[in-house]
Amino acid sequence: MNLQLRKWILVAVFFFVLGASISIFYQTFANDNQIDEGKEVTEPQVIEVAGEGYPPEFNKIFETYKHIKERYIEDVPIDKMVDGAIKGMLDAIGDPYTSYMTPHAAEQFEHSIASSFQGIGAEVTIESGRVKVVSPIRGAPAEKAGVLPGDFVLTVDGESVEGLTLTEAVLKIRGPKGSTVVIEFQREGHKEPITKHIVRDTIPLETVYAEMLDDNIGKIEITQFSMKTADRFAEELNNLKKQGMQGLIVDVRNNPGGILESVAKISNVLIPNQGVVLQIEDHTGEREIIRSTMAGEGIPLVVLIDRGSASASEILAAAAQESGGYKVIGVNSVGKGSVQTTQRFADGSEIKFTIAKWLTPNGNWIDQVGITPDYEVTLPKVFTTPRIPHDTALKYDDNNNHVRSLQIMLEHLGFDPGRDDGYFSHQTEQALKDFQASQELATTGEISNDDIAALSQAVMDSLDESDTQLQKALEVIKQQVR
Repeated sequence: MNLQLRKWILVAVFFFVLGASISIFYQTFANDNQIDEGKEVTEPQVIEVAGEGYPPEFNKIFETYKHIKERYIEDVPIDKMVDGAIKGMLDAIGDPYTSYMTPHAAEQFEHSIASSFQGIGAEVTIESGRVKVVSPIRGAPAEKAGVLPGDFVLTVDGESVEGLTLTEAVLKIRGPKGSTVVIEFQREGHKEPITKHIVRDTIPLETVYAEMLDDNIGKIEITQFSMKTADRFAEELNNLKKQGMQGLIVDVRNNPGGILESVAKISNVLIPNQGVVLQIEDHTGEREIIRSTMAGEGIPLVVLIDRGSASASEILAAAAQESGGYKVIGVNSVGKGSVQTTQRFADGSEIKFTIAKWLTPNGNWIDQVGITPDYEVTLPKVFTTPRIPHDTALKYDDNNNHVRSLQIMLEHLGFDPGRDDGYFSHQTEQALKDFQASQELATTGEISNDDIAALSQAVMDSLDESDTQLQKALEVIKQQVR
């Protein structure tokens, strides 16, 4: 029995169970005696409703509903209680990837993998009860605001997100295009929280970006695996081949993952000799092996990963590494080794739950471990430094995170600020003056909007050459091409 068939059987049984529980429940109430409102119940009320296939513990659920319906001081809508019961059941599992979604939340979730949606553009997860950024989406407001993988969300518009489910937190962060959301983050290495005012926008559909680098080395960046990603990847790969591509760098840094089918299709044109792409193990321990359809030899390939690469990105990296014998470069990935599916109810609400674990071609489960690169290469600090917001004023003797960003940017550009701890010293002032002079700006030693724009542009212009991970990838793949 294949995995897809098993999933649909699971769905059919699940809906049957829910339907049976509702019909049994109403039949029981029709025959049960009403409890007097003024009397205290001293003996447990045993309500035999579970029936064949149900654990006896289910009796508590129906009994609780009966007491609330008959004795609670106010009327409580049944749909509210049912939603709460389902949510509580899923929360009790303790899996951050298993959740209940209201019709509105379900619609937003579908948009995030099938079409555009409005928000800040950042993939988040729950880690130890806290909302954590997996990665911002390329070109989205979150990335432009300097949100980084690993940032923890503390508050949204002044309200704490502690204790919220992943879906509840996402719905607070999302909102209509043009609206501003104020998010407070906690970042590793920063004592004080970082506050970002982010203007929401429509998050673009494009997930594949390709370019030809020197020596006919192609580079394809995949920002997430959506429904159209595999087709776009094939188009860009063919275009690069027509241009005479000799080797390929696939960049899945800051890629939070996405649809399993999408990464499987991409693997069909990258993993040679019908190599294993991944193994899927269901709750019974039964495994399904998914292989590439490519019969022949592959092209020289290198994969880039980082701590924002998760799920489908890790599947691709592991397949390239273990089945293709290709090199993976960067830093250790997130470590998400589970597979989820969704099931929709008649009212449009959905449950998203984990149905399997995925294993690497060699049978390794990387959950909470991640993919270890063949070459561990870190990026310069400027790549993970927040941009200085527009209209920020900085001068001698200031001490804050914006000054620290200024110092890191100046040092990256070759102007020595003397320190990078956030204190605006005289040496930092001189380094800024030297930069201003190099850009033919007023040498005030203080930050203005013109200085911020010039700094940002100078850093952006230098990133490709400063991308140590990309430079290592070029070095490695050129050795394969020769």
